[in-house]
Amino acid sequence: MAIYESEHTKFMREWMAKNPEQAAEQKAGRALWWDKPQEPEQTRQFAAGKVAHKAYPYSTES
Repeated sequence: MAIYESEHTKFMREWMAKNPEQAAEQKAGRALWWDKPQEPEQTRQFAAGKVAHKAYPYSTES
């Protein structure tokens, strides 16, 4: 059985094969926006400040 691979995935595989330096740039970009050090105390404060959601948010009843 053949596994489906989208045109975009094929393009990205070919692009990365032709431009291996992009892997380092990709990691740098991820580090810039996503890979941030976490502070345990601040994470606990955020968790403690969460408000419980209603089971059905569009209900008109209180």
